[in-house]
Amino acid sequence: MLKWILTLVVAIFVLGIVAPHLARFIRFGQLPGDVAFRFRGRNYVFPFASTLLFSLILWLVSRLI
Repeated sequence: MLKWILTLVVAIFVLGIVAPHLARFIRFGQLPGDVAFRFRGRNYVFPFASTLLFSLILWLVSRLI
């Protein structure tokens, strides 16, 4: 149980460092199917296509492991 918690903490830490760089690389939030709009001076982004893409990639990686 302790190993799983430690693995989860390390994975979240690594993803926190890597995610911003990866998001710029694959244009997270700018893919076709992502909705972005401005309302009352704020930008709102709903990355539907990006979420599906990340889910598919994670599913494929989990199937390979």
